[in-house]
Amino acid sequence: MADDLNPEIHARLEKAVLEVFSHSDFHKASIRDIADKAGVSFTTIYKHYESKERLVFAFVDIWMGKLTDRIVDHLQGIEDLKEKLRKVFWLQLDYYERHEGLGRIVFMTLPMKTWMADETFEQKRMMDLLITVLREGQEEGVLNNDVRAGTLLDFLMGFVQRSFFMWILRGKQESLAGQANHMFEMVWRGMVNPEGK
Repeated sequence: MADDLNPEIHARLEKAVLEVFSHSDFHKASIRDIADKAGVSFTTIYKHYESKERLVFAFVDIWMGKLTDRIVDHLQGIEDLKEKLRKVFWLQLDYYERHEGLGRIVFMTLPMKTWMADETFEQKRMMDLLITVLREGQEEGVLNNDVRAGTLLDFLMGFVQRSFFMWILRGKQESLAGQANHMFEMVWRGMVNPEGK
């Protein structure tokens, strides 16, 4: 339904969703808040999205898709597994630093139980890409084979999430992505095959 939305209205809604949900408690924010901020009628929003949840999840899905596109582009030509994972780690920190509102929504505002019940939570394209890289690393004997590839992914993504919200809590005193190499070395040591290849 949202596909037939006027591009100009879509852009206004995108800006309003980002602003409202990155600065408000999810449960207190309403479609009316979005409508007022975007200058779009409540009826139009409801017709295209049906609920506050569907509205915010639709935009999060678009923004996460852009991050996935960046990851796909940046991994082209990188053969070394460690460098692939370093790039993925840096890209995420850089993206959330540049798109702080999205980071706030994804890591701090969205109620996880509600988002997990929605198909957009899976981020299938990004997760499939990352799981494939991790499995290849396990098959090559470089990454820890004693755990599922999904557990390695949880470890990597959990580090990104915690780093983001602590960066916010500590007042963004330094660049989040600027510390990526040092932090990645810690992550890498936690992921490699303990027996070494």
